[in-house]
Amino acid sequence: MTFKARKSVFEKLEQIVDIASLSKEERMKYDESIKVYRDQLATLDFAEQKGRAEERLDIARKMKASSVPAGTISLYTGLSLEEIAKL
Repeated sequence: MTFKARKSVFEKLEQIVDIASLSKEERMKYDESIKVYRDQLATLDFAEQKGRAEERLDIARKMKASSVPAGTISLYTGLSLEEIAKL
């Protein structure tokens, strides 16, 4: 195990010990802050995925308007032929 990997393990252990030593009230606050943080990450991830999907549709519309074959559009956007036909 490299020094960097060992350091990472010990830092994680230190965090666990710090969390374990929290009072009940502090632990509840900590758990709530972790929940909020994870919710925010999930929201950002969802928004990013939605944005990418919208971008793929926009690109496909432009390609279709330029008479690019549906198979080529599918290849470059990842959209199915059925999805492209609906555009």
